[in-house]
Amino acid sequence: MPKQIHELITLSADKSPDKTALYFKKNTQNYGEFTQEVEKIASGLLSLGITKGERIGIYLPKRLETVSSFFACSYAGAVFVPINPLLKPEQVSYILKDCNVRILISSHDRLKQLSEVLDSCHDLLCAVDVNNKAETGMFSRIHMSHWKDLLDSETQGSHNRIDTDVASILYTSGSTGQPKGVVLSHRNMITGAKSVAEYLNNTPNDNLLAVLPFSFDYGLSQLTTAFHVGASTTLMDYLLPRDVIRAIPKFGITGLAGVPPLWNQLAQLDWGEANNTLRYMTNSGGAMPIPTLNKLREAVPASKFYLMYGLTEAFRSTYLPPEEIDNRPDSMGKAIPNAEVMVVREDGSPCAPGEPGELVHRGSLVALGYWNAPDKTAERFKPAPIQEDGLTIPEIAVWSGDQVKMDEEGYLYFVSRKDEMIKTSGYRVSPTEVEEIVYGTGLVSEAAALGLPHPTLGQAITLVATSEKDIDSEILLNECKKALPNFMVPAHIELIDVMPKNPNGKIDRKALNEEYKNIFDN
Repeated sequence: MPKQIHELITLSADKSPDKTALYFKKNTQNYGEFTQEVEKIASGLLSLGITKGERIGIYLPKRLETVSSFFACSYAGAVFVPINPLLKPEQVSYILKDCNVRILISSHDRLKQLSEVLDSCHDLLCAVDVNNKAETGMFSRIHMSHWKDLLDSETQGSHNRIDTDVASILYTSGSTGQPKGVVLSHRNMITGAKSVAEYLNNTPNDNLLAVLPFSFDYGLSQLTTAFHVGASTTLMDYLLPRDVIRAIPKFGITGLAGVPPLWNQLAQLDWGEANNTLRYMTNSGGAMPIPTLNKLREAVPASKFYLMYGLTEAFRSTYLPPEEIDNRPDSMGKAIPNAEVMVVREDGSPCAPGEPGELVHRGSLVALGYWNAPDKTAERFKPAPIQEDGLTIPEIAVWSGDQVKMDEEGYLYFVSRKDEMIKTSGYRVSPTEVEEIVYGTGLVSEAAALGLPHPTLGQAITLVATSEKDIDSEILLNECKKALPNFMVPAHIELIDVMPKNPNGKIDRKALNEEYKNIFDN
């Protein structure tokens, strides 16, 4: 039984070294080759001076080196920090500073894009170029290294770690301010992989198509779930939804994970031969529209569909068995194996069937908290509502902030979020983070970012603003595109004369949401 996440691949390599672990375009790596590369890269990282538990940032799209980096960090005794490849330099530098990243692994082009911000990242000592092109002196303070240098380094002894130590930090947006780093232990990630593989019935014969970002826990789970059972993973950064469907018969894909915006696009297409290999599909990151679900089930009748709910703070929480979809297509299902999910009132008492309350998740998937953020951690990670008699140290659960209700048979249904988080294209976006960028342009007096219902995105970001300058929405939109990743750029900008206020003098977001709630209906 693996105790640390690099053991997911080393154990599979011991059993079946010739079994394909990774497909990427025309390249493949079997478990034996993959493990050898991970061990070499780990030695290379140790030769650069990485110490026990230090953070290593990986800012890359999906490619073989990205996956090797994750598991090499674990093998070396370090902590890997996946950074969304869509983020712009300012967002990347925030993450590097926030969790004191010591080594950054990236591509040559991306490192050049970061040239103006990396020297200000006080703890960053070294950058590794996976393209082997970076020249010495590219940065004034930061040492440059090449991927081939890591592969050629002498074998080094790794730092001793245990299963409760930190394995990774995943950054997720909060309802206010900058993103928060969710701290996951080796035990969190291995327990999650085992649980998911159990209810999806994964086997070594599976090949999972990884289309979601690895900075997203749902995307990263495709790797850990596959490697837990010795299955294969195919890496894909698709350009068009049609590319996803074409990849299924080409690579013999058996499992596909997606978010509602992707499923909405795929449901409009002809699936052709995909039905011959695809065993299951899964949805998380937002509610699946029932018409979309029906189209997908009709297009790929041989494939089972799993509706799921998760939060980064607990990796995954619930799933609806495929055989229950016809009975309750709007349900989140029940708790995944080895987890307990409760619905409670504000005082922690259990809600009655049908009564809305907060979803609370307890068990070994609950993360270790938020990195370097004790106040935010205390808000979300609190004692479980029900404690074991006689225990003197309280068990900590994650209080999701999501309002749900449970029926008499124990099935859960999403109601709403307690905070103002925007969920768009499968991403969680902080309104405050968008607003800070908008204020930084100097073009607006007041601004409010809203998440409004959208037929394909789930929610779309609408920016409502006032300005004393002679500007139009196009000018403001162009400034947003310069500073924000694509998924955070407003889909619509509304410039108004006076911003509505509530009795406390704050922007009346409820009034704005009500006024513009139907803006994407047409």
